[in-house]
Amino acid sequence: MPFPLELWLIHPEPEACEAFHQRFEGLPDVRVLPARFEELGPHDCFVTAGNAFGIMTAGIDAAVVAVHGPALMERVQRRIVGEYLGEQPVGSCFIESTGTPAYPYVAHAPTMRMPGPIDGTDAVYRAAWAALLAVYRHNGAARRGGTGEREIHTLAMPALGTGFGGVGYSESARQMAAAYRYYLHPPHRLDWDVAVARHKGISFDGGTRVVR
Repeated sequence: MPFPLELWLIHPEPEACEAFHQRFEGLPDVRVLPARFEELGPHDCFVTAGNAFGIMTAGIDAAVVAVHGPALMERVQRRIVGEYLGEQPVGSCFIESTGTPAYPYVAHAPTMRMPGPIDGTDAVYRAAWAALLAVYRHNGAARRGGTGEREIHTLAMPALGTGFGGVGYSESARQMAAAYRYYLHPPHRLDWDVAVARHKGISFDGGTRVVR
């Protein structure tokens, strides 16, 4: 079963915050914060919204590096070289220490290979799902002991894919909410009924197909 999380959804624009409120309605332990990254209070982990090469020089990734220092980007890139042979796939995520005690971790979860449009794809879902799974694995290892790592209880996540990716706020929030809903309610069996239902939940907004 998943470990309890408090999910912080952040964006400075009211339209994005309204989309978060609408799409995450009824889901537990969610806070919508009309804020920039630099304005966030202490939290355990922040989900980046970057690219497959860990080049964190633009958008919210640049703000993360400005707060934690350029050594964070260097460590992220070393892991991408060492663990992914230089290109981290969309749909994967790893947890990296920041060296800042009040904000101890980032979850590096690319939404795109290179900066560019991802509207009409499920890349936002895949990045959000990967981040949640990485936190799940991290917390499991921390509870078993031996890692010396802290558990992650507060996970802050921006509106993924809405910058260079060109995904609308409502669609980004919809895919992120689908990932969180599946995290909270994992299946107890795996068959085609489960697979098709999950696929439809990601690909369709109501009766309209929005993911190719």
